[in-house]
Amino acid sequence: METYEKILVLNNEFEAGLLEEVLTDRKIPHGIVTSDDTALGGIMEMEFGWGYVEAPVKYKEEIEKIFEEITKE
Repeated sequence: METYEKILVLNNEFEAGLLEEVLTDRKIPHGIVTSDDTALGGIMEMEFGWGYVEAPVKYKEEIEKIFEEITKE
């Protein structure tokens, strides 16, 4: 099994949904991790962003390119 590493920070749920859809379609292994913490009233989200994408390092450039295209539109 490949080791997953943090690839990039997501700003909101909309970006996460779009990126997840494209990565799944392209069969790129990934995980979406949110910074949601209701116990602390969202302070983690303010500090670290909405969440992040994790994946094997060999997909980093491809994921960053996809993310750039998604956020450009």
